[in-house]
Amino acid sequence: QVQLVESGGGLVQPGGSLRLSCAASGRIFSIYDMAWYRQAPGKQRESVAAVTSGGSTNYADSVKGRFTISRDNAENLVYLQMNSLKPEDTAVYYCNAAISSYRLGSVVRYWGQGTQVTVSS
Repeated sequence: QVQLVESGGGLVQPGGSLRLSCAASGRIFSIYDMAWYRQAPGKQRESVAAVTSGGSTNYADSVKGRFTISRDNAENLVYLQMNSLKPEDTAVYYCNAAISSYRLGSVVRYWGQGTQVTVSS
């Protein structure tokens, strides 16, 4: 089995910064793309940022220039550095990763349990 565990959420004032981390553990042979999603109250879950195993990244227009996604392949970690935070960034942030557990195994997408980010004065 595979687990994704997020950390780093919390309460921050507008204009502030937070760094989210997500650690993948368990039966892992290879991790492909990793991503961060978020879901605000009453809204659908949306993609925030993604990074491939080779390091290519893409971002939602709403966070471009403010958020940076990165990963540590050796430690099975993915990060989301969030700067210039706005109240509209308030949401539960979820880690997502495409993982195969065996050399010729199928690729399965896993989700973390989520971490709350609240931007408020």
